[in-house]
Amino acid sequence: MQNKLKIINDPVHGFIKIPHEILFDIIEHPYFQRLRRISQTGLLSLIFPGAKHTRFHHALGAMNLMFKALETLKLKGVKVSKEEEKAAMLAILLHDIGHGPFSHALENMLMDDWHHEKISILLMNRLNKEFKGKLDLAIEMFQGKYHRPFFNQLISSQLDVDRMDYLKRDSFYTGVSEGSVNVERIISMMNVSDEKLVIDAKGIYSIENYLTARMFMYWQVYYHKTAALGEHILVQILNRAKYLVSKNFDLEAPSNLKYFLVKNKFDEATEEDIRRFTMLDDMDVFQAIKVWTENEDFILSKLCRTVIYREFPKSIISSKPFSEDFLKQKVEKVNQYFNIKNGEELVGQISRSLLPYDTEKQPIYLMDKTGQTMKLEESENQILFGCMENATKKYIIYFPREIL
Repeated sequence: MQNKLKIINDPVHGFIKIPHEILFDIIEHPYFQRLRRISQTGLLSLIFPGAKHTRFHHALGAMNLMFKALETLKLKGVKVSKEEEKAAMLAILLHDIGHGPFSHALENMLMDDWHHEKISILLMNRLNKEFKGKLDLAIEMFQGKYHRPFFNQLISSQLDVDRMDYLKRDSFYTGVSEGSVNVERIISMMNVSDEKLVIDAKGIYSIENYLTARMFMYWQVYYHKTAALGEHILVQILNRAKYLVSKNFDLEAPSNLKYFLVKNKFDEATEEDIRRFTMLDDMDVFQAIKVWTENEDFILSKLCRTVIYREFPKSIISSKPFSEDFLKQKVEKVNQYFNIKNGEELVGQISRSLLPYDTEKQPIYLMDKTGQTMKLEESENQILFGCMENATKKYIIYFPREIL
């Protein structure tokens, strides 16, 4: 009989335990193995060369942090059954199972408005059927419906193990130390009050550091102007490809990607939709983009060369939106320079906004030694909160460098 209680060596967290056999079975399943071929951070490696890690890495890391969090809570007297522990670990292990190629970049592109969480729950239900109902409780927790809210909060909230892993992991692989989070300290400060997740009051500065680290990672890494532009260009490429296919252009592409370029209606996912989606990954999209660099359609080939040869357009970032006249001037110059009529395909403005901490949506609670709880922003000991309760927004304009 195969030993399924294995240990995995992870460069971020060290040794990761697999304490339940069903976790091993899920990890070995083709749906989960596909995550090895889905980038955690899209095209971020074009800016931070080390950012080559995958959703597979991240899911294992988040599962590990869930295990550690539950161990901490049990030591503090919180009753957690073996079935609850197993379910919580399964839920977080599978939370990204529905991601398509390049993670968030192509969200909604391939299957209309099918958000990755919608696909995740669909695939979880299929796995649950395959495993004869063993994922019932995990699915309940993933959907935030379990009667003990702290389980739901550990899976999805402003202080969940998903965020803690991706911040620490992305910081490690990008080399951006500002995003490094002391997850061990945060987990050691976790507690439960009235079945809700709280943080021991003395851990307030670790929480503030976590929130500021997340803010720095967004503006320095995820919303870096070239990173944001790379993500946008991926969408532009797929948009252009779908447009050309709709006009009966015969675009060469791997069969699973071609399927989604041709099909437009996904009201209900069919068996074929699911089969194709679960075989689709970054490699299919990258292979197509490589081929399309030589395509006769000027816009498509130009966009694809941006990715393959890292020929990024000129970009300018500002805290204020650029005027329509400014954009129009750039489009006219592009049309003139390349002798085309659709220069607006190569010029554009995108924006990114961030609210570091939402005081209304699942606020973080602190608990003092007497057992009294208060919101993070209500603590007289907080020192950084003032810079985190307001949203900030940046605008990025881009245009071909040839017209400079």
